[in-house]
Amino acid sequence: MAATWQPKEEGLNEICALLEQHISPASDKSRIWQQLQHYNQFPDFNNYLAFIFARAEGKTVEIRQAAGLLLKNNMRTAYRTLDPGYQHYIKSELLPCLGAPDRHIRSTVGTIISVIVQQGRISGWPELLQALVQCLDSNDLNHMEGSMDALSKICEDIPQELDSEIPGINERPIDVFLPRLLQFFQSPHPSLRKLSLGSINQFIMLMPSALHLSMDRFLQGLFALSNDSVAEVRKLVCAAFVQLIDVRPSLLEPHLRTITEFMLQANNDSDEEVALEACEYWSTYCQAELHLELLRDLLDRLIPVLLTNMAYAYDDESLLEAEEDDSLPDRDQDLKPRFHSSRLHGSDEARDDDDDSFNIWNLRKCSAASLDEISNVYGDEILPSLMPLVQAKLSTSDDATWKAREAAVLALGAIAEGCIRGLYPHLAEIVEFLIPLLDDKFPLIRSITCWTLSRFSKFIVQGIENQKGHEQFNKVLTGLLKRILDTNKRVQEAACSAFATLEEEAADELVPHLETILQHLLCAFGRYQRRNLRIVYDAIGTLADAVGAELNRPKYLDILMPPLIAKWQQLSNSDKDLFPLLECFTSIAQALGTGFCQFGEPVFQRCIVIIQSQQLAKYDPASAGVQYDKEFIVCALDLLSGLAEGLGSMVENLVAQSKLKDLLLQCCTDDAPDVRQSAFALLGDLARVCPTYLHPSLSGFVNAAAKQLETSQLAESISVANNACWAIGELAIKVRQEISPIVMTVISCLVPILQHAESLNRSLIENSAITLGRLAWVCPDIVSPHMEHFMQPWCIALSMIRDDVEKEDAFRGLCAIVRANPSGASGSLVHIGKAVASWNVIRSKDLHDEVCHVLHGYKQMLGDGGWEQYLSALEPDLVFV
Repeated sequence: MAATWQPKEEGLNEICALLEQHISPASDKSRIWQQLQHYNQFPDFNNYLAFIFARAEGKTVEIRQAAGLLLKNNMRTAYRTLDPGYQHYIKSELLPCLGAPDRHIRSTVGTIISVIVQQGRISGWPELLQALVQCLDSNDLNHMEGSMDALSKICEDIPQELDSEIPGINERPIDVFLPRLLQFFQSPHPSLRKLSLGSINQFIMLMPSALHLSMDRFLQGLFALSNDSVAEVRKLVCAAFVQLIDVRPSLLEPHLRTITEFMLQANNDSDEEVALEACEYWSTYCQAELHLELLRDLLDRLIPVLLTNMAYAYDDESLLEAEEDDSLPDRDQDLKPRFHSSRLHGSDEARDDDDDSFNIWNLRKCSAASLDEISNVYGDEILPSLMPLVQAKLSTSDDATWKAREAAVLALGAIAEGCIRGLYPHLAEIVEFLIPLLDDKFPLIRSITCWTLSRFSKFIVQGIENQKGHEQFNKVLTGLLKRILDTNKRVQEAACSAFATLEEEAADELVPHLETILQHLLCAFGRYQRRNLRIVYDAIGTLADAVGAELNRPKYLDILMPPLIAKWQQLSNSDKDLFPLLECFTSIAQALGTGFCQFGEPVFQRCIVIIQSQQLAKYDPASAGVQYDKEFIVCALDLLSGLAEGLGSMVENLVAQSKLKDLLLQCCTDDAPDVRQSAFALLGDLARVCPTYLHPSLSGFVNAAAKQLETSQLAESISVANNACWAIGELAIKVRQEISPIVMTVISCLVPILQHAESLNRSLIENSAITLGRLAWVCPDIVSPHMEHFMQPWCIALSMIRDDVEKEDAFRGLCAIVRANPSGASGSLVHIGKAVASWNVIRSKDLHDEVCHVLHGYKQMLGDGGWEQYLSALEPDLVFV
């Protein structure tokens, strides 16, 4: 029936009329959408759309295109469930459109074809390849362009499909198309040059054998197009070289000087997009560690180009934003998406200096990033080329040159790490020069000065030891605090972020200034709009992390807590502005310790309510009264962890009569990895301070945690496994023998992790080694019979762990199972020796004595000759006992 399908006139007219309304700006979109959904229930609705798109010559291009786009969406969701006859009809109607006179129809058919290939693969549409080839070989521009457009979209969406074996076809599609694509490099038509090069670029990362074998021809084609009159083609040439140097640098080596000279020229292209694409080359080149001499010879010419391009372009969006003062409310589009990072045990969390990740990447930012990368590779060598230019730009003072001055300050920040040795003798002078710029009349100079000073924070803090350095630190701190209260939103943001970086470096040095700092931050809290308010929360949280218990004084709490609590009470449980406040409270709870008791009850109860309502919303949003958003659960779990860490055993007063235990077990088995990650972090924190509370559900918690360590789960989320592993260890040392029923289940998961350490996250390896040691300590009789299966990789992992209490626990386990089964470790004595020698000092006297006892035992077992032979197998500098 489908093969002879014909549209009915009445249905055709109805759908066309509906599509006409659909594209009308004044139409009722909701009603039309419901009507379209109704039509979607008819099996041949997509046939009508295909017919309208391909054959409705009397209709406007807009109606035909609307039918095509609707067909594309339907093919993405329903193609595989369509009647095969209908599939055939739709595909047969699409192919003739490849050569349609109207370019909008050609473009739309390419999009639909790519979607169908994604759903049914090339093998499900053998006629397509033949049609594409015929069009490419036709010499008719419409057919060539239509075919090339479709092919480029397939290359972009599923390039691997064209480099696969297709049943019934002798060659891979890429082998058929590549020669034709390369031939189009010489086409007089810009559209064909652009589409063909863009298509080949999609294969550089995959590097199929066809492209590898044609590399010389491809490179010659790139050189020929490098001076193309069309900017989009030149941009694609730059993109090709950037990708090639990233994934196949060896292929470029014979031509490296020519390519690098071209990229330097392109970096100065009059078209900013070409210049931006070329600018990506320098960071990639440095990371590839290719012929550093070659680039060194070009630095004198490259650095001025980068510095020039670091100035704001006339149309940069930041120039408009810089005019906004803090009296203007934020627009919805001003609010960046916010992503909370779940707690991770065993990681060093680093702050990103520049929170521009959500902003548009442009030539200015790319040039600064390139200069940063170059400074890290060439260090002080770039200073003779750069600093005279920077000094010349900074020496100007007229309004017309403010962008050049701003770029010079940005350049100083960009090289702050890579060139620090050369800058260090002049650092006090540089900082002294920057401080007055915090008061510059131009907001963007004030904001970039905040950022650049933050890049020197570490060294500014180091200078506190001498009088002048101390005075300069005070000036920087005062200057940033003043800018936190700037009336310009952009400056507020930069100042708050810079101050948070300074807080991390300064830590206890901030204590004498705490009252002033809190007054400024809370003043900002009262006046900032929503976007920047998030950064104030971060600065307050970072301050709490930096000064810790010093914050726990009535005069500081009287400044800090009332405004935060007022905001806490003002925000509803479904307001996303609650996220950064929850994070802020987490840091404060950890810093105040038991001093947070007076705020603990309402904070704890609200976290429980948030988790309960979100778990209900997941399945029944109407009853919950809120839409499900896992971020609320993650933030609430992390705040509860902060409470447990801060309040210690006093948290038991809060949890005792609560439903937390059941809620937490649900979260430990949630389908969202970041919920599980935070849940296991909280489980470990509770195990430390109130294990008795968890006791009734011990088996459920440990089984849920062990499941995360299974090989199949590791691929999904290493961070979840990391926290689950740590939590099991914390539980083990608290409940001891009661964990015995599940010890071997956990061990069977930990051993493969340790055996494949080279391919896994270091934090997971360390936590696995510690947890295995803790299980061995509390249940040596269960673990020791199996020690020969894991002793060597375990000892290697133990030797990588820094000296701390957790390492002590692991070594207690090592000693316990060696005592229980001395012969089981006899084949791993060298590894045990290296693990013992990894200690700088064993501070615990009883553990030190235990380790000595174990080694003496093996010395007696081996005898003098055997012991000498054993020692000779160790590294000469490993001396113990």
